[in-house]
Amino acid sequence: MIKKLDILIIRSFIGPFIAAFAISLFVLTMQFFWLYIDDLVGKGLDLLTVLKLIGLVTLFWVPTALPLALLFSSIMTFGNLGESFELVAIKAAGIPLLRFMRPLLIITFFICGLAFLFANNIIPVTQLKLASLKYDIIVSKPSVHIKEGVFYDKIDGYIIKLGRKEKNDSIVHDVVIFEKVYSLQDNILIADRGIMRLTPDKRFLEFILIDGWRYQEKGVRNVTNTEFNRMGFKEYKKVFDMKSFQMNKSGDSAFYDPKMLSVRQLNTAIDSLKHSDSIYLKKSKTEVSPYLRFARYEDSNWIPVKNPLPKTTPAQLFSDSINQFLIDAAANQLATVKGTIHVMATDQTEKLASLELHEIEWHRKFTLSAACLVLFLIGAPLGSIIRKGGLGTPLVFAIIFFVVFHLFNTFGEKFVKSGQTNPLAGMWLSTFVLIPIGVFLTYKAMGDSQLFNREFYYRAYKKLRVFLVTFKKNKSHER
Repeated sequence: MIKKLDILIIRSFIGPFIAAFAISLFVLTMQFFWLYIDDLVGKGLDLLTVLKLIGLVTLFWVPTALPLALLFSSIMTFGNLGESFELVAIKAAGIPLLRFMRPLLIITFFICGLAFLFANNIIPVTQLKLASLKYDIIVSKPSVHIKEGVFYDKIDGYIIKLGRKEKNDSIVHDVVIFEKVYSLQDNILIADRGIMRLTPDKRFLEFILIDGWRYQEKGVRNVTNTEFNRMGFKEYKKVFDMKSFQMNKSGDSAFYDPKMLSVRQLNTAIDSLKHSDSIYLKKSKTEVSPYLRFARYEDSNWIPVKNPLPKTTPAQLFSDSINQFLIDAAANQLATVKGTIHVMATDQTEKLASLELHEIEWHRKFTLSAACLVLFLIGAPLGSIIRKGGLGTPLVFAIIFFVVFHLFNTFGEKFVKSGQTNPLAGMWLSTFVLIPIGVFLTYKAMGDSQLFNREFYYRAYKKLRVFLVTFKKNKSHER
């Protein structure tokens, strides 16, 4: 049954939570655009594409923004109640801390479930759409944004390097253009200066090159008799088709990442990867056994000879005419076996790395949801201890604990990827670290602890100073 106390606490919580969630989501979304700002500026993106990108990035950060919003709003809510002495009045009425935390705890469990459903059903689709759209935008880099001193390879079949560009971005110097012809040598254009511009219909990019050379080698591969042509020019016009610059709508099937899978799909993928050992066992017998001819004569009743024949050199067993031939044949077979085993070992290593990535994403679906509960259990008692409302103090503590959560979460993921720990311990590392802190803060808050009271530490310091002075006086009298 909902009581007036519950309604009071819920009303005090809803406003700060919505504000904190909006601010957290905005900051995390802007972080993405700060990271990719160089790839987005100057693309000529239409409004619909920009809005779609903002929407996808915002949805992607929702599960991360929820724990931060819960931490900040819980500190602010209980801090406001403590600062206005409402918390003191509630405790004076005989109501314990856990009782008036109960309505917000129920809301937190609801948010945890919502965060899991979001991470399991919405985020995989969002990640897929975002990766596709981000790739389309990045590869559609306009020609006028070719940077100085950087090899630009976004045009199919060409690589361009500009030594220097003038302020108008049209006059360029020290131009080098490699044209891929997939023969003996790529064609090369070198010019001291030139003009780079788009045609009026923006379908083609023109380079008007001045004072340069064109190098071209003609011939057949693996043949030394070739024809090398060098042509000097005063002015040379090179035209590029802008179709390779324009945005293309990549199909979703072109991308695959464990982040794009739900828990059910991850379970299927993990089960398949865990049972890949039997495939490699059969594959090794099929691909390696033909080169080890003696293996076909293996007998289960074979007993090793205790007194083998005296050691002899190959020259004593075979004639000189076939001795070297046999050695070369054995070496070739061993090299083939070694190469086959190396390929299978590399493939198996990649499978194990893929298995770790899938297990990381499986645990991530649950850790972000559990983080909502853990950070609330830190924020609520912390707010009742510090008894400071507003934005200042709660924001500082929220940032500190969220950074701690993020760091341990990142460290745990790095430990898993480097093979130093298993996915269970690595992905739940931040939860294991923060739960004891939450329990400790809850215990202190229930006892009206003065953990963050400056006056308490000042009085303790004065008592310590008096004790030290008295101790020194007693020592001096003894002497």
